[in-house]
Amino acid sequence: QVQLVESGGGLVQPGGSLRLSCAASGIIFSLTTTGWYRQAPGKQRELVASITSGGSTNYADSVKGRFTISRDNAKNTVYLQMKSLKPEDTAVYYCNAQYWGQGTQVTVSS
Repeated sequence: QVQLVESGGGLVQPGGSLRLSCAASGIIFSLTTTGWYRQAPGKQRELVASITSGGSTNYADSVKGRFTISRDNAKNTVYLQMKSLKPEDTAVYYCNAQYWGQGTQVTVSS
């Protein structure tokens, strides 16, 4: 049974930072492409960043230079480091590697 569990979300002020984690069981991240998505209220879910099995990364234009996706193969965990956060980054963030996690809420507000 595959399970993806996101953590690390919360309330942060504009300009602040957060690091999201996605831990997996039943699937090996290093063998597949993993993506971080987000969905804001009233909007469609969008891809924020992805990392391939080979370690290549890709980012949405809106987060380039601010977000970094990485993977720890020993821990079978994928991270999303988010810096210089903006109110428009507020959303539920989901991890996906053929399966979806439950999501973690990120709120950027003063």
